[in-house]
Formats: sequence, structure tokens, C-alpha cells
Amino acid sequence: MAVDIEFTFIDTNHVTLHTALAGPKDGELVVLLHGFPEFWYGWRHQIEALAEAGYRVAVPDQRGYNLSSKPEGASLYTVDLLRDDIAGLIEQLGYQEAYWVGHDWGGAVAWYAAATKPELVKKLTAINIPYPGAMGKALLRYPPQLLKSLYMAFFQIPEFPEKLMQTDDLEQMKKGIAMTANPGAFTEDDLDRYKTAWAQPGALTGMLNWYRAIWHKEIRPDLVQVPVRILWGLGDPFLHKTTAKVSLEYCAKGELIYIDDATHWVHHEQPDVINRLMLEFLQQEKP
Repeated sequence: MAVDIEFTFIDTNHVTLHTALAGPKDGELVVLLHGFPEFWYGWRHQIEALAEAGYRVAVPDQRGYNLSSKPEGASLYTVDLLRDDIAGLIEQLGYQEAYWVGHDWGGAVAWYAAATKPELVKKLTAINIPYPGAMGKALLRYPPQLLKSLYMAFFQIPEFPEKLMQTDDLEQMKKGIAMTANPGAFTEDDLDRYKTAWAQPGALTGMLNWYRAIWHKEIRPDLVQVPVRILWGLGDPFLHKTTAKVSLEYCAKGELIYIDDATHWVHHEQPDVINRLMLEFLQQEKP
């Protein structure tokens, strides 16, 4: 990367988050939140674009992932705790609010923050993740989504998913992420970096505890008042576009942009498109 990235450990909400930082220290803050099974490196294509545009960029390994804290027990991975991790990170960096950008589970955390603590969120960019509070209505409109989501139920089984993931020295996990993306989205070097993150002590259980905590916290379908832009790769094998459409109905100021020739991993497959749409949204005057 052309920009300098520094790494630090930030204490927040009784955990320590390993965090990548880039861009001018006096720039507006953008927080990039990864999903499963990624870590800060999943935003490598976006960090440079944001930093060069003058933003201060913070990219944590979220709780349970890579080099960040991995508290024991699914009850310590509820979405309110995950939200408050990032709220504390923003405060520790000397800011009162930030632009939140999230993909997959990181997007779910960002959606929840926008709905429940809007004073922390200038704008929300959600990438291939629906508003969790909209999923009930989305399932009614598109029942086959339940089949697409069955893997989430599997991940909630104690211990067995970790053992399966460890098969063949994590090589099956590497193949799994590559097979659900367009060819070339992840290089072998990229996947080896993921493998190193997954191999951190306690990481697989920490990552899966996000799924195991789902039933510990009910998410009410509140109206999201902050400006929202949803970016959606149409070839997502896990989430149907109906879930994005329904999410838009819960946004007071929202827009949805579909991206062709892209999957769940659109920010890897079409980084130039994502970066352009993201920066365009951040730089727009608020309505």
C-alpha cells in the first residue's frame, strides 16, 4: 500500500482491539468493520483510498478475531457489546462520532449502532448486509432466504464447527472463502494471511461466538435516522437482494445500489467501484 499504516492496541469496553490506523490524524474518522471470517486486512483495498482522500481510517480486528481479545462465552458477543466496543474505540481515538462502514457481521454492528446510538454515526455504508431488524419481514417476502441462512444454525452448534474448520490445517476454510467469491478475488497470499489470523489461539471459537450470541439479544426493527447507503453485490450466495430491499424500508434517508458481477465479497472483487461509491456518499452534504 502507498499509505502508511500503523498498528496499535486500543482498550475499549473491557476488551483490547488490535487496530490498523491510516490517514491524517486531523481527518474525519471512518471506521471499517469486517465480517466473518475476515480481519482488518479484509479492508486493504479501501484503506488507501480513504486515507488519500483525507480521512482518518480505523480498522479494528473485532472482538474474537485475529489479535484482539477473545473473551470466553457466547454471552460476551452480543451485538450491544460489539457496538459498544466500537463506540469506545471512537472515543479513545479522540472523536465523538464517525462514518461507519461495515460488511457482513461488521455491517450488522454498524446497522445496530445507527439504529440505537445515532449520535455516534455520521453516515452508514452497509455492504452486503441487511439491517438485522428487517430480517423477519424479509423472510416473509422471500422464504427461501431461510435455506441460504442454514449455515448460521450450524455455526451455533458447540465445538463441532471449530473441529470441522480445522480440518486439513485450515485449508478447507481457505477453499470455502475462495469458492464463494469470483475468481481472483483472493490471492493465495491473501488466503495465507487469513489462515494465520484464523490460527490465533481461540480465534475460531471467538469468531463463531458472534453466531452463538444471536439469541442472546433481540433486535427491534427501529427506524434508522442517519443517512444510509447500501451497496450490494448481486451474486451473493448467502443473502438474497430482497433482504436489501426490505432494509431500505427501515431507513429515513436511505439508498440502495446493486453491483453486477459481484458476490458477497464485492469489496474485494470490485474495489474501485466500492471506493468510488463510498467516497461519493461520504462527501455528499447531508440532506
